[in-house]
Amino acid sequence: MEITNLKGILESLLFAAGDEGLSIKQIMSVMELEEYQAVELVESLKQEYDSSVERGIAIVVLAGTYQLVTKKENSVFLKRLVESPGMNTLSQAALETLAIISYKQPITRIEIEEIRGVKTERPLQTLTAKGLIKEVGRANGAGRAILYGTTKEFLDYFGLKDINELPPLAEASIDDFEQEDADLFFEKFQETIENN
Repeated sequence: MEITNLKGILESLLFAAGDEGLSIKQIMSVMELEEYQAVELVESLKQEYDSSVERGIAIVVLAGTYQLVTKKENSVFLKRLVESPGMNTLSQAALETLAIISYKQPITRIEIEEIRGVKTERPLQTLTAKGLIKEVGRANGAGRAILYGTTKEFLDYFGLKDINELPPLAEASIDDFEQEDADLFFEKFQETIENN
């Protein structure tokens, strides 16, 4: 395989890994490379990003993993993007995830996915980036999964004094949501967002 192909594959893998990043061992395993090849590949791509002012991303090493990040020089534009009105809306997936966390906190990603029936990594990243949820601890047991809970910003955003002011769920627990109950709840949740 050509070195440019390898760089493209590595770039895709780092992008898909997001904030979790990838260790050299993970890169070696997925790309079927020897350690020296993986290290050379990462360093080559990192050098390419660092030396080009036309590139907006860089590779950093955090806690033993390689991650794609935006370059500091572009921070003023990123700040504008985050503060733009269109960035304050939440997707249906993010709203569902936020509702589950708000009623069931503290809760792990796996428990959220069991309730929703789909993956929730992206909505969790979005909600964390917006400051609406945070890590509130670790679950007991194998893997010590992250427990998520809402933040003070969540309360402020929805105009709540505390989590007990959330509207009650209509005669169904979040474990056995029926579709009509979910739709009614999310309509009210969306109205609250639009009014803020």
